[in-house]
Amino acid sequence: MSVLLHNLSREREMEHVHLAVEEEDIYSGYNDYNPTFDSEELENDVGFQQAVRTSHGRRPPVTAKFPGTAIGARPLATAFGARIPLASSMGRPMTGAVQDGAARPMTAVRAAGYTSSLTRGSNFDPLGQSKGPAPPLEGKNEDTPEEKIKILEKKVNDLIEESCMAQSIGALQLALEKAKEAGRKERALVRQREQSGNAEHINLDLTYSVLLNLANQYANNEMYPEALNSYQVIVKNKMFSNAGRLKVNMANIYVKQKSYPKAIKFYRMALDQISNAHKELRIKIMQDIGVVFVRMGQYSDAITSFEHIMSESPNIKTGFNLILCYYAIGDRERMKKAFQKLISVPLGIDDEDKYIPSNDDNDSNMVIEAIKNDKLHQMERNLKVLAEKYIMTAAKLIAPAIETSFATGFDWCVDIVKSSQYIELANDLEINKAITYLRQKDFNQAVETLKTFEKKDSRVKSAAATNLSFLYFLEKDYDQADRYADLAMTADRYNPAALINKGNTVFVKQDYEKAAEFYKEALRNDSSCTEALYNLGLTYKKLSRLDEALDCFLKLHAILRNSAQVMYQLANLYELLEDPQQAIEWLIQVLSVTHTDPQALAKLGELYDSEGDKSQAFQYYYESFRYYPSNIDVIEWLGAYYIETQFCEKAIQFFERATLIQPTQVKWQLMVASCYRRSGNYQKALETYKDIHRKFPENVECLRFLVRLCTDMGLNEVQEYATKLKKVEKMKEIREQRVKSGREGSSRGRSAGSAAGVSSSSVSSPKMVSQPESQQTSPLLDSGRDGAHGSSTKGERLSAKMRSLPGSNEPYEASSPKEIDASYVDPLGPQMERPKTGAKRRVEDDDFADEELGDDLLPE
Repeated sequence: MSVLLHNLSREREMEHVHLAVEEEDIYSGYNDYNPTFDSEELENDVGFQQAVRTSHGRRPPVTAKFPGTAIGARPLATAFGARIPLASSMGRPMTGAVQDGAARPMTAVRAAGYTSSLTRGSNFDPLGQSKGPAPPLEGKNEDTPEEKIKILEKKVNDLIEESCMAQSIGALQLALEKAKEAGRKERALVRQREQSGNAEHINLDLTYSVLLNLANQYANNEMYPEALNSYQVIVKNKMFSNAGRLKVNMANIYVKQKSYPKAIKFYRMALDQISNAHKELRIKIMQDIGVVFVRMGQYSDAITSFEHIMSESPNIKTGFNLILCYYAIGDRERMKKAFQKLISVPLGIDDEDKYIPSNDDNDSNMVIEAIKNDKLHQMERNLKVLAEKYIMTAAKLIAPAIETSFATGFDWCVDIVKSSQYIELANDLEINKAITYLRQKDFNQAVETLKTFEKKDSRVKSAAATNLSFLYFLEKDYDQADRYADLAMTADRYNPAALINKGNTVFVKQDYEKAAEFYKEALRNDSSCTEALYNLGLTYKKLSRLDEALDCFLKLHAILRNSAQVMYQLANLYELLEDPQQAIEWLIQVLSVTHTDPQALAKLGELYDSEGDKSQAFQYYYESFRYYPSNIDVIEWLGAYYIETQFCEKAIQFFERATLIQPTQVKWQLMVASCYRRSGNYQKALETYKDIHRKFPENVECLRFLVRLCTDMGLNEVQEYATKLKKVEKMKEIREQRVKSGREGSSRGRSAGSAAGVSSSSVSSPKMVSQPESQQTSPLLDSGRDGAHGSSTKGERLSAKMRSLPGSNEPYEASSPKEIDASYVDPLGPQMERPKTGAKRRVEDDDFADEELGDDLLPE
């Protein structure tokens, strides 16, 4: 107390004392501030920049060297130079300053790791890393029953998932194995729960999933009895809710087994157990019931189901099935009503105008562009295409049945369609009406119907003009075909069928280069147009560009793997390229597709014959004869083969068949007689020659053999036949002289016309020159007229081979060929050259237009 009084008296004394000091500056202290907040020159602060670029700033704080701040060891360098921290005006230490070795409590930043007990030299360790690593987690004990059950449940779920995944990729057997294994694991799980005393906690959902997956996999693997047993286990278990729906699956299995009454029973049982709240499911089950009734032929019961569906929830498929049922029972009026219901079924899809972008709103255009080809729009398009398909099929089906004539029925269908949302199908129905006329071979009506489309829109006009071009092409009216092909191209330049028609009309005019251009353009518009590719290959073959033709047909074969025409063309090209082995391989592939094609068999026999393999050639020729016993070339080859192998008796049946096919050809009858003569049956040979003489009295060869046979057999008719022979030979000489003089006159006329510079058009082809009767009736004189393809006549080749044959048993062995008249050629020989045969008429190289060119002119 005395001290306090002393201090007060001391202050009163000092009030009267005035010290001599400088005048105080009232503006001082405004520029003094803590340099920590100086941010103007941070770019020039070396320490700050180093802390930003590196981990320098994350190091533990440095202990202050002097009181004031924590940064006393390194003052900040600023534009004002190195500064020291300033104390407050009341002499209070600044925040964070260390005084007398003790840190001031900093409660505001305790969460950052600072504490009031922080002493000088301590480390910054907010995460407590100095305490060492955390102790390891305590491991689970898998030996407990609960853990074992959980692990087993997980394995069962994994097996079910693997089974479903295997089934989704088509590995049905693997899916079944996984399902069986899941069943075994699930049963082991149930036993383990029972042993642990947790039977009341059995997972029924897991059991249901295992049994259902197993039943499905049995059904997928067509193990229907096992699948039905698995479904029965689920259905009979009252603990499974809604298990009655699985009777639909059981009914589906009975349908596959064609147990239709059982299928109906289970469908109805499932229908009874499904409430009316599930309307869509009930409709599907009723549709299945109707389909099964159709398969059973109970159309009235099927109609009852379909009519109920159309009244409750109409759809396209049910409407179409209802029309089929009415058509089956022949009810015209109800067919009409059902067709009207079919076209009035709402599809529930947006109009296509929704996907047309507008010019004003860019945001809307971006949205339209994004949804134009999305999954939903694709689904809508597919639904619309399906509806149009059903409507077109139904109209084509009922049109001939609902009226007295199919034309009237089509007109009714067209009128109904025009008044519906499918108005664009009316034109397609009109085109189908024309196609129906074609099927009925009423070409005039078809043409008239198609001509009505000339003033319609471009798509329909192009289709109609394409069909008209095709019709005129079939009638060989190539000018009209060309005109309508041009019209179709004008209406739609990208119509490949129109381009093919145009190419065909140019092809028949033998302008192959231009035809190839049209076929190429058709391929550019539709790369899958097989008709254009086929015709292009034929065109290259006509142009002798065999390698390019081969490329075309090889590409076509990659598309049409089982086309006999394409494979035959490849065989023909390899034959032209002188590669018979490849030709044989392709012909064998042709026979793998068409086993009974006689022309392909004959062609294969010809190739083996050219390779010298007579046994294989005989096999294929004989097979060709079995399937088509009227091919003269095959008959001729087989007869010559038997003669060459010294089985003349077997050759007789082939030449007798040739006689039946060509009774006016004397050569076949001469061959029959010669076979009898070679086999030693001279009496039968004499009778055959006499029969030939009665039919062909001026045949020189027949008379010569009659004379020789009668002479050797000592018959009295020899003089009669000798007289007739001399008379016929004399007539032959007269005719030869006339022919010779006629040829000389023709040659003089040609030389005179050539000298005068005038082209003569009156000179006939050598094949048109008349010949003597004896030469006209001689066998195998003009093989070219019979379709043979060879540089020399068959008669010359046969004569050369016949002279080389041994004839020890013949009565004319001593006769020299020189004794026979030069105009005669022995009709028999060991090997006859046969004309080339193609695989079929439709694929022969010379048969263009109707069969060979593939004209895809009738649109789907």
